[in-house]
Amino acid sequence: MANPRATTLVLPVQFPSCPFPVYPMLPSLPLSGLFIGQLAHLPGDGTPTGMYKQPVDEAWATVDGLRGDVQADRRFHGGPDKAIHHYPAEHYARLAAHAPQAAAALRAGVLGENLSTTGWDETCVCLGDCYQVGEALLQVTQPRKPCWKINARLEVEQLSMFIAEHSLTGWYCAVRQPGRLWPGAPVTLVSRPADTLSLAQFNALQAEHRPDPARLRTVAAIDGLAADVAQRLRERAAWLDGLRAG
Repeated sequence: MANPRATTLVLPVQFPSCPFPVYPMLPSLPLSGLFIGQLAHLPGDGTPTGMYKQPVDEAWATVDGLRGDVQADRRFHGGPDKAIHHYPAEHYARLAAHAPQAAAALRAGVLGENLSTTGWDETCVCLGDCYQVGEALLQVTQPRKPCWKINARLEVEQLSMFIAEHSLTGWYCAVRQPGRLWPGAPVTLVSRPADTLSLAQFNALQAEHRPDPARLRTVAAIDGLAADVAQRLRERAAWLDGLRAG
């Protein structure tokens, strides 16, 4: 019988004296799906993509991603800060309700994720979280930014926008300790930075029209945040400072 705690989301607690929410440690859960893929072509113009992934019984996580997994456009996918994409399986029911014409295709793996679980999502997973999956140690570096290729693969206009607006993005991880992964492997939170944000809160902050520059700089300093994301936050803070000074 499945562990009932594995499907329980842990929500943040806000203390008046603390600018950041305080998140209890997450329950452990099993890895329900493991996916890798080779280059394929999208419907229509045939743009190459690595989204078409297949379930596997085992994979090796390296600093560059899962061995044997391929990304088509390395400018936006892959690399040490986007080595592995983790996506909550429970989101697919919501996506299917939004896009019933694609419901049959909306199942774990179709958005190009490498890891699938049920029980953690963007409301309780935080920037900088380190967690063990099988023999590998992963660290959350940023949410995924859904792009037009999701729309093209599933032939649903603006599905990527719906995913972004509702913070159904999943997240990218860096591999801090290489190792073997397999379906059913335990997924266990090991540590998280003292001052961090959930991915949902980070997505909301990024969507604000003119956020507080000081808050952007504070978030940019979170341990584990991807370096390019941190740099963009600092640049945006400087631009907002300039507007205020003007």
